[in-house]
Amino acid sequence: MTANLRKGDSGAQVSALQGRLDELGYWIDGVDGQFGMHTEHAVLALQKAAGIARDGLVGPDTRAALAEGAVPSASTESGSVVEIDLERQLMLVVADGSVESVIHTSTGSGRPYEGSDGSERIATTPTGEYTVFRDVDSWDPGPYGALYRPKYFNGGIAVHGYPSVPSQPASKGCARVSLAAMDWLWQQGHLDLYATVVVR
Repeated sequence: MTANLRKGDSGAQVSALQGRLDELGYWIDGVDGQFGMHTEHAVLALQKAAGIARDGLVGPDTRAALAEGAVPSASTESGSVVEIDLERQLMLVVADGSVESVIHTSTGSGRPYEGSDGSERIATTPTGEYTVFRDVDSWDPGPYGALYRPKYFNGGIAVHGYPSVPSQPASKGCARVSLAAMDWLWQQGHLDLYATVVVR
């Protein structure tokens, strides 16, 4: 891989990029040679894990991270767990301490907002260990907009699909992933009812 790659590119180098991301465990929704949104999200996740600039472009630093095999480590050591890493804005699917999949996410922005009861709140995703207690297999209308196939684990806070998943914290407290990534999480059963979610 020699050229700088970005969203909109296509061809053999993009396929090679996608294959390497998939090999490292970054979720990309398939290898098709098209640098679309999901490939950009996987590149962002790699950049977050490597601690380099989060621009979604595959330049020298990102190629180096790919070559080195930069992957985040889990904080849990046993069981099937979904970890949400607030500092790096990553979601990890973990089995017995081994990271199986890494998904680009965006969590609480830390900014003030007006709650549905009119009070001022701060958009945070509280740390701790939780259990998925409710899910909705459709768009779920809520006070701040509809959430796609949400998996609630802490009051009104859920992992859910959303059309926009920026590289920085941007939500009211939920963990956003792409719509297709949310479909995959449902399909694979990683966030079934009573699944463990660790926010750190």
